[in-house]
Amino acid sequence: MIQRGSQASQGATWDGDGVNFALFSENAEAVELCLFDPAGFETKRYELPECTDGVWAGYLPDCAPGQLYGYRVRGPYEPAAGLRFNPNKLLLDPYAKALAGEFCWRPEVYGFDPDRPDNPAAFSSTDSAPFVPKAVVIGERARPGRGPQIPWAETILYEAHVRGYTMRHPAVPAAERGKFAGMRNREVLAYLKSLGVTSIELMPVQAFLDEKFLCDKGLRNYWGYNTIGFFAPEPRYLGASIDEFRDMVETIHDAGLEVVLDVVYNHTAEGNQEGPTICFRGIDNPTYYRLMPHDSSEYVNDTGCGNTTNFDHAQVRRLVLDSLRYWVTDMGVDGFRFDLAPILGRTPAGYDREHAFFAELETDPVLSRVKLIAEPWDVGPGGYQLGNFPSSWAEWNDHYRDTVRQFWRGDAHRMGEFANVYLGSAERFEASNRGPWATVNYIASHDGFTLADIVAYEQRHNEANGEENRDGHQHNHSHNYGIEGPTDDPAINVLRRQQRLNMLATVLLSQGSPMLLAGDELGNSQAGNNNAYPQDNETGWLDWSGLRADPDFQHQARALIQLRREIVLLHQTHHLHGNHHNAAGFSDIEWLGEDGERLSADAWQQGHTLSVLLCDTEREIYPRDAIQAVAVLFNTAAEPALMQLPRIAEKGEWHLGFATQVGVPVGPVSDSIELGGHSLMCLLFAESLPKSLAPRQL
Repeated sequence: MIQRGSQASQGATWDGDGVNFALFSENAEAVELCLFDPAGFETKRYELPECTDGVWAGYLPDCAPGQLYGYRVRGPYEPAAGLRFNPNKLLLDPYAKALAGEFCWRPEVYGFDPDRPDNPAAFSSTDSAPFVPKAVVIGERARPGRGPQIPWAETILYEAHVRGYTMRHPAVPAAERGKFAGMRNREVLAYLKSLGVTSIELMPVQAFLDEKFLCDKGLRNYWGYNTIGFFAPEPRYLGASIDEFRDMVETIHDAGLEVVLDVVYNHTAEGNQEGPTICFRGIDNPTYYRLMPHDSSEYVNDTGCGNTTNFDHAQVRRLVLDSLRYWVTDMGVDGFRFDLAPILGRTPAGYDREHAFFAELETDPVLSRVKLIAEPWDVGPGGYQLGNFPSSWAEWNDHYRDTVRQFWRGDAHRMGEFANVYLGSAERFEASNRGPWATVNYIASHDGFTLADIVAYEQRHNEANGEENRDGHQHNHSHNYGIEGPTDDPAINVLRRQQRLNMLATVLLSQGSPMLLAGDELGNSQAGNNNAYPQDNETGWLDWSGLRADPDFQHQARALIQLRREIVLLHQTHHLHGNHHNAAGFSDIEWLGEDGERLSADAWQQGHTLSVLLCDTEREIYPRDAIQAVAVLFNTAAEPALMQLPRIAEKGEWHLGFATQVGVPVGPVSDSIELGGHSLMCLLFAESLPKSLAPRQL
């Protein structure tokens, strides 16, 4: 028989003798615990015997890890009042750490009668248990150690998809492709280590569902931004055990790399009022979701995904904080990238950077020590919040992305804004006492064109998504250089390759935290699809043949990453404003024209060439015999330009560090150098160049 339980820890907690079950529902009238056998048949049902402060609890002696379970919650079914209790629907435990069974899109999974869509109050009396996944009790496991803890100023992010990264990798065994086990493959990790990135940002791995409209089209949710379980790893990435996720993390740590998870707490897979009842909706709808103030039968949709989680409620904040803490302490991850992050701070009055959730997160003894990254926008009112997150957060900077694309495309009047984002977007981040690290600079991510497609397509080509090519970004700031898509024209292909390298080099030589999209260093293409979220196929999977097709491009990517990591002037911890000068009168940041003099006002408006000069003004960053300055030269025009180089100090000379154009002489550089059309060059001023900083041009 079930006994009185503890409300201290929610979820299913095994103590060696039995399991304590605890579930929050402040509006429920009763909660039933349902047990299932391995085949998914219900075997027993118990009513949780007590409720304190909204937490229903019960202790079941002799219950053990491996037990399948779910809940049925009783209470009023009054959609107009926001209450959608229906005990005929089996509900997932929000704290479930493992799931068993498949979700099936059947009429039984809806809390209302789908045969009467005109009447949302029509109560469904059919049992959903055979068609929904069950939670699984898990036992205690040894906790992993901490990862390498890379400082923000030294971080280089690499966004990857577990399935997409491994499905076509030639060294990954067939049984491990598309799974966590594939990401810990020795050759996969050796490649990542050799590339030089520091932190792997994995796209969503928390349990998620495929939307019905995708299933109806024969598609599935590939990206995973449709979470239903905040603690459970996605079953499609597992083999036999959830320990495979932690094993992956520990192996990545052993390679000296961090693991950052892309997490989705802003909405759930239950959708809007026409969606299924799987978990939160049937447990306590008005607690977990924001409802329309004048019609509680409908949901606030600031996410564009049907519903919006209610971070104003203390239980939601506790659930999310407990989830984050679990992924750190029990699963070993090193940080999080929050999808549609303004939702975390939304109130009925709008976004609030002083929201209780942010305060609780930043004072948490575990979570305050990990990397926190915001996607700083949602689709609700006032949803664009770039630069407006708390002082410990970094943020994806789409303004950087768009500006750099426009700059290299040759758009007019972009040099001033380019200079601003190149230096770390101080006007957005410095006021909150954040250094350049707070801007996550990227040219491509999962959402949009790959780097190869930025220079091959001017229009999106998303027909395979089944939405008549209406989905995805309409304005991509891309350029096809005369032909849409692949071409055999050698001149166009040479130019496209050089522009890819220019943009990659810009990201890695800018102040801030660079992020690369996995496969961009391989020339990976999605055939112009800029919204490949339902493409769980060769469109979405990374094409590793680029390793053979253009190995020099990967060598150049590695060289750029090494250059960034070794040159401290390229990843400084503070914003540069020209307030410090060296003995020759050069400040810590200078913008120069072709003549080597400070850029004129006319040149800022009309020019296509410029140089950025970064000086070690106090000679404190490097020892006396090492780097005194870095100059990065840009030419977005088709014609070459003769660039004059300033004399930084009495002793020393300029040396080539990297060039995207071919044929640049190796060795010391005189007081001027020809910068080819559509090209970038990085020069280093030193009395003698360290051997580790040999020229990076191939």
